[in-house]
Amino acid sequence: MHVESVASGQTVCVTGAGGFIASWIVKHLLERGYTVKGTVRNPDDPKNAHLKELGGAKERLTLCRADLLDFQSLKEAINGCDGVFHTASPMTNDPEQMVEPAVKGAKNVIIAAAEDKVRRVVLTSSIGAVYMDPKRSRDVVVDESCWSDLEFCKNTKNWYCYGKVVAEKAAWEMAKEKGVDLVVVNPSLVFGHLLQPTINISTLHILKYLTGSAKTYANSVHAYVHANDVALAHILIYETPSASGRYLCAPHVLHRGEVVQILYRLFPQYPIPTK
Repeated sequence: MHVESVASGQTVCVTGAGGFIASWIVKHLLERGYTVKGTVRNPDDPKNAHLKELGGAKERLTLCRADLLDFQSLKEAINGCDGVFHTASPMTNDPEQMVEPAVKGAKNVIIAAAEDKVRRVVLTSSIGAVYMDPKRSRDVVVDESCWSDLEFCKNTKNWYCYGKVVAEKAAWEMAKEKGVDLVVVNPSLVFGHLLQPTINISTLHILKYLTGSAKTYANSVHAYVHANDVALAHILIYETPSASGRYLCAPHVLHRGEVVQILYRLFPQYPIPTK
C-alpha cells in the first residue's frame, strides 16, 4: 500500500501537539499527507512555533486552543476528524496536577471521539503503567498484560506512574462503554532530537549527567526508545486495522553505567560521573 493512499483525505487530531512525542507524531503525519488538528493551550505561544515550521504545516496543520479539562474545547478540535492521537498528559509527580487532569482528560477525549464517530483513538500511555510491581517475580517477562501496582505507586508517592495507570484504565473503561476503537502505546524512557524549544523530563534524565548536577549514577537498568520510533509506532498502529490492545515500545535496555559510558565517549569534555 502506498503511504499517501492511507492518509489521503484524512484529518486527525493530536492532543498536546507541542509536546516531545507529539511533535514527532505531527511531523510524520504531515509528511505522510494527513491534515492535522493539533491541540495546544495557546496557539500563539512561541513554544509551539516549531510546529508551524514543519513540512506541510502551512497547508495542512491547524493549531486549536484546547484544554484537557475543557470538554467543549476538545470536542471542537476533534470535530470532523477520522482519528485521534491522545498524547497530552501532565508530566509531574504532583498528585493534584497529575492524577485528575490525566484521568478526566482521557475520558473527555474518548467521549468526544465517540460523539464524532472517529475511526480510532491511539492513546500514549507509558511503561510507568506497566512495570512498577514489587510482587512480580524477576523471572517474569514484563509484557502488555502487566500493570503497575497502584498501592505500591501510592505508598512510594510515585504519582506519575499512579496517574498513568488510572488514566489508561479510565480510557479503556470509557472506550468500552462508548464503543470506541482504542489502541494504546506504552513507551519506555523516550530520547531523541528535540523538535520543541523546551527541555522535557526524559531529556533531563541525561542532562543531569552532562551538567555535573549528578555526581554518581544509580545501580539500575532502564528501557529506552527513540522518539522517532515511538511516533512511527503510533502511526503504524493507527493505520493497521488489526492492531488492538497495548503495545510496549522498549527496544533497548541499558544499565545506567552503560548510559554514562556512552555519554563519556560522545562528550568527554563534560563532568560525567564515573561511579
